[in-house]
Parts: sequence; C-alpha cells; structure tokens
Amino acid sequence: MPVLKKIVVQDFRNIALQELEFSPNVNCICGNNGEGKTNLIDAVYYLSMTKSAFSTTDRYNFRYGTESFSISGVYAMPGGMESRFSVRSESGGEKKIKRDDKPYARASEHIGVLPVVMVSPQDYALVAESGEERRRFVNAVLSQMDREYLSALQQYNRLLLQRNRLLKDGGADPALLDVFDQRMSALAVPVFGARKQFAQQLSPVVRDYYAFISGGGEQVGIEYRSDLEKGSLEDILRERRDRDAAMRFTTAGLQRDDFLFTLNGHPIRKCGSQGQQKSFLVALKFAQYEIMKRNYGFTPILLLDDLFDKLDLGRISNLLKMVAGQDFGQIFLSDCNKVRMSAIVDEITKDRAYFEAEGGSFKRL
Repeated sequence: MPVLKKIVVQDFRNIALQELEFSPNVNCICGNNGEGKTNLIDAVYYLSMTKSAFSTTDRYNFRYGTESFSISGVYAMPGGMESRFSVRSESGGEKKIKRDDKPYARASEHIGVLPVVMVSPQDYALVAESGEERRRFVNAVLSQMDREYLSALQQYNRLLLQRNRLLKDGGADPALLDVFDQRMSALAVPVFGARKQFAQQLSPVVRDYYAFISGGGEQVGIEYRSDLEKGSLEDILRERRDRDAAMRFTTAGLQRDDFLFTLNGHPIRKCGSQGQQKSFLVALKFAQYEIMKRNYGFTPILLLDDLFDKLDLGRISNLLKMVAGQDFGQIFLSDCNKVRMSAIVDEITKDRAYFEAEGGSFKRL
C-alpha cells in the first residue's frame, strides 16, 4: 500500500513553505481553528486526486498574493519501491502532474495510484445539498477504482457539454443530435452499471457501520435513482427531444442521477436528527474505506478532519480500533484538542507522530 513518507507544500492556502516527514501509521495534527490543520490534510488529498476536497476551482487554493502553488510527496509504494509525485498549479489554469519527474500524459492516469478516503465536516453537504454533491462523492470513489468508469464519464461529460451548446443555440440538426444521443448512450452504460453495483455494495456496509456507531436499531440504506432505469439513454433522449429543444438543455441522463440516503425507509435529510445524520455520514465514509480496501487488496490513506466533533469519544475510539485492526494503514487525524486526540491514539499504537499547526507552519512535537 502507498505510504506518504514526506511532503513538501508551497503556497497552498495559508502554507508558505513546509516540509514534513510522517509516520507510516497514525499522524495527528493539532492546533487552534484557522491555523492550517485542514489545509495540510487537503494537501495530502490533492496529491492523490489532483484537486482539493473542498474547492471546486484552484483559485481559492493559492496563498494570498501568489499565482501558483506546488505539492510534492515521497511515497513508499507496493513492492518496496519509492516514488515522488508532484502537482503544480498556475493561476493561468495550467496544472502539471508528475511521477518521478516524468509528466503524466493525462491527469486521469494518476487517479487511483494513491487511493485516499477523506472524512470532514464538509461531508454534511452529502445529506443537505443537491444530487450533484452525492454524484461527486460517488465519482471520486469509482474514479479511483475503475479506469473505464473515469474514461467513460469524462467522454460523456464532454459530449453533454457540446449537446447542451447545440440546444442553447437553437435549431440543432436532428441528424447531429442522433449522433450525440447514440454516443452518449453507449458511454452511459458502463457508468450506470458501475454506479448501480456500487450502491448495492455500499448499502449493507454502511448499515453495519451505522449500527456499530449509533448503537441504535434504525435501518439505513442507499437507493440509486437514474433515468436509465427506464431504458436506454438513446431512446429516452429521442423521446425528450422536443422538451430538450424547448428547455435548451439536456433534461435526462447521468447528470440527473441521485443517491437517496434513507433512515427506516425515509429520506435521512428530512427525518434524521443531526446526530443520526452525522453517524450516517461517518458510516458512509468508513464503508467507502472498506470497499476500496477490498478492491485494492490494501488500505487507502485515511484522512480524518475534525472527526472528534462528530461523535463521542467512546465511539471514535472503537471506530479507530476497528480500522487499526484491519491491516493497519496510514491515517491522518486533525483536532483542536491534543489531549483528547492523544488519549485515543496512544491506546491504539505507539507508532504515531504529533504535529502542531500555527499560522500555516507545522512543528513536530
């Protein structure tokens, strides 16, 4: 399994320049709010996914007054080799991703090489916000595990953009729309199949983790909703063509898919308490970790940002012990309370490192 041995971060968020060496097991980052704990964890995520876990655009990631940032990391890779990965982003939109100083031909070639799972307070958007957030979550998981999925989804999204541009301009040639519909339908098949299978795999694992975390008797579940359940996308788009022309955008397809999170058969966003929603979200992310571990045959890097504010200490301790007992992988934890964090972590392993954040600088304790 990949293990991050060393990271160098320059001009990312409030981090001017920082070089840190990590424990292969548990790394604890403490400090007051606003000092940079989450930024360091997001830098680790960025090295895996070539984008932030929080910002949809890089312009929010540049340190104030700068026009570029870079993140590089040395990883111990499966098979005993070491590799250096780096990402550099410029304000003009250019992004360079390299492995051992050799640029990738495409950024997508890097996705899945360094599998990662992030648990953060931002996860609440998965319950509270639109289906776009839930699709983004599923895409982030499946893109790491399935290259065919990522390729098909990228091609589908490019065609969707072009089709919508034609519709927006008005008077689109029906023969040209036929070509778009046929190609998009073919690309939708593997994406629909992967999403459906993932929801089926995920639901029982989430249920088990939720029961463990909450201690309650509620039943949680995940239901996949898609236009493609009605038939082929080509047929659906043909039926919707007049409506699409009137609306001037594509009204059916993968971009409308959603994943319904339920509690006792009802939407958890409507009937779940804040505590139940928090427990569900933690269960969801740990289920993601479990499924990715099964898929890869080793544990992904686990990033836990402010997990201690979500659950009581007893349940967090049990959860971390469970994870630690499953072929211990590398874990990054952040919390504003070092005493609280060390009380749990020191029980789990003696191989851990503590870092204190202050103003975008980090000191190993």
